[in-house]
Amino acid sequence: MGYIELVVLAISLSFDTFAVSVMGGIANPHMKPAKKGKVMLFFAGFQSVFLFAGWFIGEKFAHIITAWDHWLAFFILLYIGSKMVYDFFKKGDCACAESSTSGNPIDLLHTKKLITLSVATSIDAVAVGVSLAFIDIILFKMCFATLITALVTAAAAFIGLTSGQKLGCYIGKKASLTGGIILILIGVKILAEHLGIL
Repeated sequence: MGYIELVVLAISLSFDTFAVSVMGGIANPHMKPAKKGKVMLFFAGFQSVFLFAGWFIGEKFAHIITAWDHWLAFFILLYIGSKMVYDFFKKGDCACAESSTSGNPIDLLHTKKLITLSVATSIDAVAVGVSLAFIDIILFKMCFATLITALVTAAAAFIGLTSGQKLGCYIGKKASLTGGIILILIGVKILAEHLGIL
């Protein structure tokens, strides 16, 4: 997997963060820059650390399953991507107005809620990190992927927080579909490369 693909992977992983940040921005329309920085730090930190942790764990066991590692990487990415696409169609139209006035908004100003949402949007990164270990991503490339993932996720959180209510909700919903498709395509490419198709 090349550097460009790692950047694309980082972008696809950031879509969940973007969507949650959009709703967080709607719930907190007057969030101060310092608070935005905290949100960006939490989302980026958890996403990048989880990605690297997944790779580290996968490295310890990769030599045991080298005969079918590409299949595992393919199915992991296929599952994650398919789930994102499924969620896109399952949730239907989002109601921004209701979200902003409900009694239980996504309040990113509370640290406990921020940590919970940061973990929730970063779980997929663990599985992706494991899949990268199975295709022999070296430490240097993994450090690059971790750094890029942190930067892209921070940017996604910032853009999401500052997005407008109606436009932001629409984009956030589409982002889940786009990210899912990208992950599936990367999984297909990994499998095709190992089978000698590409």
